[in-house]
Amino acid sequence: MLAVLGFATIAAFLYAIMTKRLSVLVALILIPAIAGLLAGAGPGLGKMMLDGIGRVAPVGVMIIFAVLYFGLMLDVGLFDPMIRRLLRLVKGDPIKVALATAVLTMAVALDGDGATTFLITVSAMLPLYQRLGMNRLVLSGIVALGAGVMNIIPWGGPTVRAMAALKADASALFNPVVPAMAVGIVWVLVVAYILGRRERTRLGLAGRPGGTAAPQPASLSAASNPVADLPQDGDDLVPAAEGKVALERPWLFWFNAVLTVVLVVALLMTWLPLPVLFILAFAVALPVNYPSWEQQQKHLVAHAASVVTVSTMIFAAGIFTGVLTGTKMIDAMAAAAVSVIPPSLAGYLPVIVAVTSMPLSLVFTPDAYYFGVLPVLAQSAASLGVDPVLVGRGAILGQMTTGFPLSPLTASTFILIGLCGVNLGDHQRFIFPWAFGTTLVMTAVAFATGVLG
Repeated sequence: MLAVLGFATIAAFLYAIMTKRLSVLVALILIPAIAGLLAGAGPGLGKMMLDGIGRVAPVGVMIIFAVLYFGLMLDVGLFDPMIRRLLRLVKGDPIKVALATAVLTMAVALDGDGATTFLITVSAMLPLYQRLGMNRLVLSGIVALGAGVMNIIPWGGPTVRAMAALKADASALFNPVVPAMAVGIVWVLVVAYILGRRERTRLGLAGRPGGTAAPQPASLSAASNPVADLPQDGDDLVPAAEGKVALERPWLFWFNAVLTVVLVVALLMTWLPLPVLFILAFAVALPVNYPSWEQQQKHLVAHAASVVTVSTMIFAAGIFTGVLTGTKMIDAMAAAAVSVIPPSLAGYLPVIVAVTSMPLSLVFTPDAYYFGVLPVLAQSAASLGVDPVLVGRGAILGQMTTGFPLSPLTASTFILIGLCGVNLGDHQRFIFPWAFGTTLVMTAVAFATGVLG
């Protein structure tokens, strides 16, 4: 009964947001609350919700101050010189922009942290997309693909969990998958090229020499707010004369540049917890760039809509996962998923796991899958004469790797869509086929090379 209710809850949520019957925020709160009541949670429902909020609280705090920090740097013009150079480099060609997005994402994703990858990559590329008038779903989609395939690395969350659950090391679980992962990287670049070509055609640039884009009327300051679809009444509160202070005062530009580089290095090296790093960086940057109290308040008000929208979705996602976990619906769904595999298909179990791994990212949290579903699958495989490590290899080809930047069960997904200013349902519809394609391509290569048995 719990398993059916759990699957129904996930299905209802996906239906509500993809058909836009409910906003993501409302769906994340109301649907699990109703499901929790139906599951008999009763008085315990509130504690489950608070537990879920507590688990995502550090991420919520981080994104609040990350939006404020990068918004400040965009406001004062820190990224303008880089954007101008990128524009000259890509010559206004959406194909080159899309490819650059993929390469940058996969390079930054080597640190193994999805939130950091999204914060750095989107902050760097979003102004360029806005300047050229490119669809921000292309940005969120390519970043999702690049981060997803790179999340297979041994220090990434899914592979670490798989190694722990199966008591296997990287040489047995990850190393054989490297050729499939390499093909997955190539696939991401191919998809980026295709999406970039579509954007070139949509923008009417196919006939221009080199695909050069016509000048866009929007200024870069429009990119300072990650959620550009929302009404930004506060944008007018930052006077134009104050807008590019870093460009008007060279020492301030270099101060901001050094501070941002130190912040990025600190994020990658984890010198302090990520939320603390952003809090400290913003606290230093704001008074240096805007010395007066009035200027500081204007900046905070100008970005209030972005902060509220993104952070509330993250806390709502905590409620969603808190209820599913607290009511044991996740555990029941894990047992049900394992029970439907007949013994006659035991030899193909690693392939089945690989093919289903990406879509199941929409249903299971990484902990629920790797510590709940995977051990049962591995034990079943062993009893039928199949090496459990093969099942683990199949799992990391999609479960919370290619699937995590689309899943409503991971807070970093909301960081990505919030920074890009896109709707979760639109993002899922746009990139799901390509993300699932990444898993299928890697699965085919892994099967052909004997990695899956």
